[in-house]
Amino acid sequence: MKILILSCNTGEGHNSAGKALAEYARLQGDEAEFMDIMMLGGKRVSHFVGGGYVSVVKHAPALFSLLYKIGGLVSSSRHKSPVYYANALLAGRLKRCLDENDFDVIVTPHLFPAETLTYMKRKKMLRQKVVAVETDYTCIPFWEETECDYYILPHPSLIGEFAGKGIPEEKLKPFGIPVRPAFSKPGKKAEARKICRIPEDASVYLIMSGSMGFGKVNLFVARLLRRLGPNEYIIVICGSNQKLRKVLHTAFGRHPQVRILGYTEHISAYMDACDVIFTKPGGLTSTEAAVKGIPIVHTRPIPGCETKNLEFFTERGLSVTAPKMGGQIDAGQELLHDRARREEMCAKQRQVIPRNAAAEIWRLLRELSEE
Repeated sequence: MKILILSCNTGEGHNSAGKALAEYARLQGDEAEFMDIMMLGGKRVSHFVGGGYVSVVKHAPALFSLLYKIGGLVSSSRHKSPVYYANALLAGRLKRCLDENDFDVIVTPHLFPAETLTYMKRKKMLRQKVVAVETDYTCIPFWEETECDYYILPHPSLIGEFAGKGIPEEKLKPFGIPVRPAFSKPGKKAEARKICRIPEDASVYLIMSGSMGFGKVNLFVARLLRRLGPNEYIIVICGSNQKLRKVLHTAFGRHPQVRILGYTEHISAYMDACDVIFTKPGGLTSTEAAVKGIPIVHTRPIPGCETKNLEFFTERGLSVTAPKMGGQIDAGQELLHDRARREEMCAKQRQVIPRNAAAEIWRLLRELSEE
């Protein structure tokens, strides 16, 4: 089976879900090609779309929130939006790509490629079946105007929401959000701490800043640091955010209880090694942590879909949060020092969050490719 996975660089969660599925498929002996659909328009288009999105989210969250709300008001299964027509412009180039490669099935963890593929399907330009993967715990605006063959939902409780927006219920498969095989089962803390060079008897906070960071991470670390005990440590993973890493290194790089990391191949091990994780409520990172079974403190969400993610997790006891930074730090410290509460949260995570999404999606793709 040869799979094409189409994503878009507006936040790393979509890409991570697609790459997780690609990794699983390759382990089964299949071919999987991952592509940023905006690269069909060239590097400048990809940078403009991805960079523009990140800039709005980071520097004008109120504007992003307003645009998200407007999108929800105008989104409808009865008519197509400007988002649909903008992405339809890539249909010809994607058709040429598909003609040059013999893909059996297409997966998209992002709305934009789904819009392009919908246009192609309506114009009889597409022979492959299309599976969409939702990476947030809500139906974001404009999914209902797409026409994919199946939609993978993060949880069965979301079926009513998606069906209520006009997506046929028989197309909805609540398999969960795919995570890489390294995240799909909890690891052993002692082994993880050896890999990450963390004292076995230490208490560890892990701060995941995400590809866009969350709030004022430097201030968050400073306030948490002032309240650390003698055998407590902070690890911050900045990912690709080099500017943030430089700021944090300047402020805390020499502190013996703080470790600042950029991109690392060992995120799974650091998750296993920590006792409590602070992260904004992105769908992918939150799912990875829950599948791992890690007590989660959610920081302030990006207004829009992350607000819904936060509601999903906190209402089910899968994470805790607070409106302000001080309250979030309080919540993390309370979790760290209350083992029974941590174990209760992890038990709820195991009950609620699907753990084998990549395998379930792969089996569906196999069935579609053999039809």
